[in-house]
Amino acid sequence: MAPIGSSILELASVDSTNAYAARGLNEGTLGHGDVVTSAEQTAGRGRRGTEWHTEPGLDLACSVVLKPEKLDAGDQFLLAKAVALAVHEVVAGYLAEAGKDPGRVHIKWPNDILVDRAKIAGILVENELRGALVSTSIVGIGINVGSTVFADHLQATSLRNETGASLAPALVLRRLCGALEQEWQRMFRDPGAVASAYAEELWAKGRFTGFIRDGAPWQGRALDVDAHGRLVVEGADGKVEALGLERLRYGPRN
Repeated sequence: MAPIGSSILELASVDSTNAYAARGLNEGTLGHGDVVTSAEQTAGRGRRGTEWHTEPGLDLACSVVLKPEKLDAGDQFLLAKAVALAVHEVVAGYLAEAGKDPGRVHIKWPNDILVDRAKIAGILVENELRGALVSTSIVGIGINVGSTVFADHLQATSLRNETGASLAPALVLRRLCGALEQEWQRMFRDPGAVASAYAEELWAKGRFTGFIRDGAPWQGRALDVDAHGRLVVEGADGKVEALGLERLRYGPRN
């Protein structure tokens, strides 16, 4: 398999890099490790169909095509963990190089990257199954690189705001590809290490936090994320449960 990022297709504008990658995969023009990036997305998508916005030419929007040789469908969230760790590594690395505390960078379940409480990156993993295996994955990643102004309700930040450095999205992408390749290899070599590292970087881990559970406000603390991608939480009554996105989400301003 070619390393991730061996081939990078750079576009000026596209509806969605994930949608473009899916079309290329279906047409046979894109394969494992290929990356699609665009200066502008007109219909960028986040998790659950939400809109993902990046400033043209300032931020990074890309999608990576992956073809696991053997990844059980039941373990597919392991890939999301590996990708989140790679993005976390890149963001934390830039902060460290700027003399800032990389410990401020965390993974907010399931796949957002935060600096303190502000979102700096988001991830969308779309898997296609063939029988009991994951046959292909398209991983969409957005990183706020050069934007400096965000609407208050977004609770967002950028590499520029956090480091003061003016970074080219293309250079950030190159570093990201290297981190993705490392985590991709580790995912197959030592899946337990990936799961443990992801859990260690969980935002608000062990701290009581406001959630919306089954439509109602609820206080709990995150302990881990299980193999199925469910957040393992402990309530105020001490009861520990694993809950998925259909039942649990972080509350407002969390």
